[in-house]
Order: sequence, then structure tokens, then C-alpha cells
Amino acid sequence: MVLLRFAPSPTGALHLGGLRTALYNYLFARKLQGKWILRIEDTDAARTVPGAVDGIREALEWAGIDYDHGPGKDGPHRPYFQSERLDLYRSYADRLLESGHAYRCFCSADTLAATRERLARAGSNSTYDKACLNLTEEEVARRVRAGDKSTIRLNDRLLSSRPSPPDLIFGTLRDAHASLPTDPILLKSDLFPTYHLASVVDDHEMGITHVLRGEEWLPSLPLHLDLYACLKLRPPQFAHLPLLLNQDGSKMSKRKGDVQVIDFKRQGWESSALLNWLALAGWGVSHDSAHGPGSPLKHAPDSTTVMSLNEMVQKFDLSSVTHRRTILDPAKLAYLNQHHLMQRASTSTGLNTLAEQIQPAVKKAFPSSQYTTIPYIRDVITVIQGRMTKFTELPLLASFFFLEPNLSTDEAVAMRKSLPPDEYRITIEGLGSRLRSIDDAAWGTLDLTQLLHEENARVNLKQKTYMTILRHALTGVKSGPGVSDIMRVLGRERTIVRLGEAHSTR
Repeated sequence: MVLLRFAPSPTGALHLGGLRTALYNYLFARKLQGKWILRIEDTDAARTVPGAVDGIREALEWAGIDYDHGPGKDGPHRPYFQSERLDLYRSYADRLLESGHAYRCFCSADTLAATRERLARAGSNSTYDKACLNLTEEEVARRVRAGDKSTIRLNDRLLSSRPSPPDLIFGTLRDAHASLPTDPILLKSDLFPTYHLASVVDDHEMGITHVLRGEEWLPSLPLHLDLYACLKLRPPQFAHLPLLLNQDGSKMSKRKGDVQVIDFKRQGWESSALLNWLALAGWGVSHDSAHGPGSPLKHAPDSTTVMSLNEMVQKFDLSSVTHRRTILDPAKLAYLNQHHLMQRASTSTGLNTLAEQIQPAVKKAFPSSQYTTIPYIRDVITVIQGRMTKFTELPLLASFFFLEPNLSTDEAVAMRKSLPPDEYRITIEGLGSRLRSIDDAAWGTLDLTQLLHEENARVNLKQKTYMTILRHALTGVKSGPGVSDIMRVLGRERTIVRLGEAHSTR
């Protein structure tokens, strides 16, 4: 069975890059009827942020990508916090010591700093002089018994031969050993593992078949493959996801801009649209030489294809993820969000949940309004939805549904001045009279579009002038839903009252 893992560090809130990585793990696992694990890599206690794990879980839950095993969900691979697996890492470190693939280093931090400086001055690319590699077994044993602090380092002079499997996204990779530190530390002096040892051990012990992680781990891949070889373990298949970039081409940072998932939730974005946006960031090119590198795939979605999570699972193909870094375009998120909102509002259940979600913002914006019930907000959403990018915009876009229009604003005054007084009067009086002749029972089935067409023909005005007069009287603003839709939501009595108020305003 295919088994993947998403392994964030609890050093802060989940950001867009992390959510995209989690999403791709989810899509790949579900596509192949596999499972995925949430594993918390909390071995760096100094950088751990209280509450970060709960924040990560909350963000994943809001996004709707549920993991199969992990914190809060029992499973065969527990525990899911690396800080609870320390004995396991030490046992693997001992195996490396016994085979000669690792050794103890007793150098202090000051000694190591001085060594790095000396090597750099000498023009060496080495970061350590391997001083402790030559200690005798007796000397090492004596110092361990004496309680001297030590780290455990990989012996890069005694690496096992191994193949270099291609990355599932980047393909064949050049050897990057030269970029690695000399004899990397695997177990720190506090007996906590470094990421390198812990991730290799956990991926093996948990039976992970595929590792989908960020491009920033590519330089560490040779070290991880070396560890698999030294421990005589079979490595999983690796796929490194290219970085997401800001609009200016800079790397996204937790400290720069709104990149935290929770920010998007607070701002009113649809979780389905956010996933859609992230999924399509770099998805849709071929790695097959027959197509040419980076060429578009014939059946791949483009960067604005509106898809549900289930549709993403069905269409996802890891081989069509680009190896190039991708700029996230906020305009595409806005486009996708608008369409996800409309899809949500297209069903009775979706419309009702949307109205419930919007209601608190409406009540806060219009505390004195009596028109803030769920059924009424549903009606407003129905006529305003195509104009909303986010649901939080509804109070701003549709204030005239909840409050009487203010015809003394600069916009309303300018509209009135542009309309001939006589034409304004006969339009308002004519429609008001027509509506008063209609009883409430007939209002629900009345074709208001046809009624307005008839009234417009009767007063013989240009349609634009006629509709602008009514828009001014009913809303006091230049743009909005169709006039017949506005009347339908307002109802017969409120429409008549507004026409009368507008008629008396000069």
C-alpha cells in the first residue's frame, strides 16, 4: 500500500507552502488508494512554538484534507511526535557506531567554531577536521564514562555504495555531496537527533513508500540516501516540490506578507478555492522527453481550472508537476474563489451554510437592521453572488438590502443630477402606482422583468435612463444586481416605500 507523510515542525503557523505539501501528499495518497500520516518533527525544542501543533491541525481541518494517522488519530505507527521516539533514534545511531559509519565527536562549540574559521582561512571547503575520528576506542569509552558530552557524526570516508535514484519531479540529479557539511551530525549532545537521522529512521519504521516534500530539502537528499545505504535500508521514492514565490519573484517567508493559512481563513477565502489555487501552482507540464521538458500536457488542467477536492484527486498526476518555481498570483485566487462561492450557493444546503457563515458579519455591520435573518440573507446572496469575490464582501456590496438607501451621498446626488426631473417623476409615480395595484399573493409569482419592460415602454424612455432612475431610487448607488432582482429581495411594500421616499427627495 502507498503510504505518505506530512511532517511539519511546530515552529509556527502552517503557511501556504506547507499546505501545498500536505495537499499533494493527500492527493497522491487518495489517487492510489493509499494513506498518509501527520508526523510532528519537534526535535528542536528551542524553536518549538506553544500551540503550533493545534494550529497545524486546525488549518488542515479547515482546509478539508484529513490525515489517516497522526496526532488525535490512533494508528499502527504511533507515536507521531519525534520527541517521543528518542530511544529509537539512539538505537539507530548505535548501529552506525558499531558498523564504523559514525563516530563520537567531543569537540566543544568553541573548538568547532575555531576549526571552521581555520579551515576557511586555509581555503578548504571542509567544515570539520575530523579530529575525533582518530580517537581510540579506549579513549572514547573513557570519555563517555566520564560523562563528557558528545555528538555522533557520520563518517563520510566510509560511505556505502548506493544508486542515485531519480527524483519523481526533478528527474536525474547531479551529485551534491560537495554542498554537505563535513561528517554531518546525526545525534546532538542533548541526545536529540538532527532532522536527517530522525526523518530517515521514521520513514523506514513507518513504512513510508513516497516522500513528497519541499525543494529546500534537495541538497540534503544525498545525505539521506547515504544513511539508508549505511543502515542497509531501502529508501522510499522522493519527489521534491518546487518553491512557491511571491508576485515579485521573492521566496515566500513566514515573516513577509500573509502566507499563513489562518490568515486566509480570517480574510474570508473559501478553503476549497485556496486548495484549488495551490494545487494548480505548477501542475500541468510534462516531464516526458517525448513532449519536451516543461511542455504543457494535453489533458492537464490550466492554472484557473475550477475543481473540487474530489476532482483534484481524480485528475492529479505527479508526473505533470513542474520542477520550476511558481509565482502565486492573487488574481487567480480571487477568480477561483468567486467560482467556488457560486458553486457553493448553487445548492440549497450550500446556500444555507453560506448564509449562516455570513450572518454574524451582517449583524455586526448593520446592528439596527431587522433584515438579518437566514432566509433573507439567502435571498441577498442569490442576487449578489456573482459580484462577490469573498463572502466577507457582502455587507459592503449590498448595504442597501439591509438599510434604507442614503440618497444624500455624493454618488447618489450625482446620479440624481444626471437624470431629467420630469422623467424621474413619471418613472417613480408610474411604477409605484402599478405596484400598489398588485396584491401580496400575486407578488411571489410575478415576472418583474416583464413588468419593468412594460412600464418602460409605457413612459417611453431609453432603457438605460429608466433603469438608472429605479436603481437610484431603490439603492442610491450606480452598480449592483438587476433592478428586478433588487425588487424581488426587497419585496413589494419596501419597494413602494423606497419609490415614495425617492420621489419626495429633491
